[in-house]
Amino acid sequence: MQDFKHLIPRSYTTDFKIATRGEGIYIFDEKGTPYIDGCSGALLSSIGHGNHAIIDAMTRQLMQIEFAHPSRWMCSVVLEAAEEIAAITPGDIKNVWFVSGGSEAVESAIKFSRQYFVERDGVNSSKSIVIGRWNSYHGSTLGTMAVGGSIPRRRIFSPLFMEFPKIQPHYCYRCPYGQTYPSCGVRCAKELEAVIKRVGPQYVAAFIAEPVVGSTVGALHPPKEYWPIVREICNRYDILLIADEIMTGIGRTGKAFGVDNWGVIPDIICAAKAMSGGYSPVGGMFVRTPLVEVLKNGSGAFMHGHTYNGNPVTAAAVVATMRFIRENNLFENAAAMGEYLGKAMERLQDNPIVGEVRGLGLMRGIELVRDRKTREPFEPFVKAAQKLTQECLTRGLVVYPGSGQADGIAGDQFMVAPPLIIQKEEIEEIVSRLEEALKATAKALLP
Repeated sequence: MQDFKHLIPRSYTTDFKIATRGEGIYIFDEKGTPYIDGCSGALLSSIGHGNHAIIDAMTRQLMQIEFAHPSRWMCSVVLEAAEEIAAITPGDIKNVWFVSGGSEAVESAIKFSRQYFVERDGVNSSKSIVIGRWNSYHGSTLGTMAVGGSIPRRRIFSPLFMEFPKIQPHYCYRCPYGQTYPSCGVRCAKELEAVIKRVGPQYVAAFIAEPVVGSTVGALHPPKEYWPIVREICNRYDILLIADEIMTGIGRTGKAFGVDNWGVIPDIICAAKAMSGGYSPVGGMFVRTPLVEVLKNGSGAFMHGHTYNGNPVTAAAVVATMRFIRENNLFENAAAMGEYLGKAMERLQDNPIVGEVRGLGLMRGIELVRDRKTREPFEPFVKAAQKLTQECLTRGLVVYPGSGQADGIAGDQFMVAPPLIIQKEEIEEIVSRLEEALKATAKALLP
């Protein structure tokens, strides 16, 4: 076991490799061994490692001013960063609230939703409930865990937060209703209306969902009708639609935002991670102008805040990242390479432990199963996703594993989500290494 000295690590049972440097799609350990960053860290290092355009921009900003408290100061680079984001957001979502990460972005959206209805309808507004989904992850704070539905992450902390209602996700591979798409009529989307009626629309402020489910189910993409249906339901019952684009945002699915794949405009988008290319902790809540006008013409302030709201060094990273993406056509590259990755991964479906290959753009996932016909998952103690991850590491490939999606306890899956700068030959190398890792894992796990 490693000696962490004074550090509390993410896990005391993990034998961590020491990362010494990064370059492009590679991370190097202390021995100089290169590893393909096949998941962009946690889907954030989307423009690759060692990008001097971003590093230089942050350095210049540090030389000017590193911090000015946002309650008293405004920095021009923060305004510039907001303009860069507003240039890619859909519809009239043109108002940006910067924070330091995804959890803060979702917390901000929850609180904004409540304040919006109070300012619009008065202090006696009863709209306060946010409906979420099972098998979702929206952050690790108590507020975000209350709307999230990742059982493994929330189980021991559930006594600490106020529970919010949940609906089932669009999990066609394990349909909770025992139905098949498209004859199901996309029942998982229409369940939102049933829960709204059950709770009472006068109490519901918002519905939150990931356009493509990330860490909890491994790149689970929805039927094409899903987002248009939930948008219409939210409109009908005067409920805000929040898109959690922490993982899907900033080009990951081949579009600026995941919702752009279905032409849907939410009321609020939450983003983070890739906004700064992974070079500085960042998050953001992006809001439709009519909603912001209610606050602007009412109390005049969003009653919320963090010390690092829109700090100038991170803002410089956001500006440089957005410009690098635009100048290098990375959204377009993500769309083309995402399609190529999807087709390349199809050849992995013959592996006996591969239950489903899924995803959108450069966000692809594989669900691992003990039996392909029955879709029986591996027992939790087998730790199939962890074994696969280790087999990938021995072959110089980093993937993003997850577990518990089948029933809250069992289930193994992982994501492949390389940087948006990826090229065809690098995708072929990823899939080749992954194919060998899956073969070795299957041989170890199956009789």
